[in-house]
Amino acid sequence: MSRHFGGITQNGYVVRDIEAALRKWIDVLGVGPWLYMESVRPRDFLYKGQPAEPEMSIALGNSGDLQIELIQIRNDAPTAYKDFLDAGHEGLQHVSSWPSNYDEILARHAAAGGRVYQSGKIGHTRFSYLLTEFHTGTVFEMSDLDPRTKQVFAGIRRHAQNWDGKNPIRTSWEAFV
Repeated sequence: MSRHFGGITQNGYVVRDIEAALRKWIDVLGVGPWLYMESVRPRDFLYKGQPAEPEMSIALGNSGDLQIELIQIRNDAPTAYKDFLDAGHEGLQHVSSWPSNYDEILARHAAAGGRVYQSGKIGHTRFSYLLTEFHTGTVFEMSDLDPRTKQVFAGIRRHAQNWDGKNPIRTSWEAFV
């Protein structure tokens, strides 16, 4: 996938209980600190081309250069996450890249007959989950990071490098700037 979409920068896990998942990632795997956002409502959200209004909780932490995203859905809006849970799964749901040529890659994907499963914006960051029928497991996501999100994501990675285990869950983006 790297040749077409850029390097994989994030693994996204869909969980039923984000607080329990955070405890496991912190206590068992030693990953942290985490940026935890209890209520996230993406804007301009489309699921299979139709508008939807999902609400979710999201936590972001790093293990080395790889960002880990934990997602718990908070309502019944149609999403790829709900599909994953309804199919009886919990765990790794997507891998993601953050290419600098987001629009070009989306256009190339569409020209090759590819479709978008879901898309939207969180803040000024756009994201698209691409339908990749050739792979029946994990979904592929691409995000077009705005400068502020890039700064925060770099801060999450930087804080993880020398994390001493203290203050494992933080709820402000400012904690990572």
